[in-house]
Amino acid sequence: MKHHDGDRRWMERALQLAHLCPPSQTAFSVGAVIVDADGNEISNGYSRETDDHVHAEESALAKLPTDDPRLSSATIYSTLEPCTKRKSRPLPCTQLILKAGLARVVIAWREPDLLVTNCTGVEDLRSGDVAVDELPALADAAMVMNRHLLP
Repeated sequence: MKHHDGDRRWMERALQLAHLCPPSQTAFSVGAVIVDADGNEISNGYSRETDDHVHAEESALAKLPTDDPRLSSATIYSTLEPCTKRKSRPLPCTQLILKAGLARVVIAWREPDLLVTNCTGVEDLRSGDVAVDELPALADAAMVMNRHLLP
């Protein structure tokens, strides 16, 4: 799998954001960074940044206008696979990403069958013509702030 220049650096930035999450016994701590085609950070977010239920990708997307022209060529870096089911919101992060028209998603690890079973974020994004890359070398770093939730 060919990674783009800067993928590791941007995921490390998302990991820093994940460490800012207020701890939770019922939700993962996740960081997300949106980077435009020129390699500039245009938004970021993390789990529970603005309320107890907000997800990282949702928080980052909410800081940009929905018709921001940069989104169609942007990449979102998320420390965890975007969710496909939500109890607290009408749209899961996978749908928010598809709706925003992002070109690419990069994740550090896939959602384990723990809080949500059978997350299909990667597959749903790919079937929506979004490029998805995984950085498994950073998966352990993305799990650090979530160890208390893992079996």
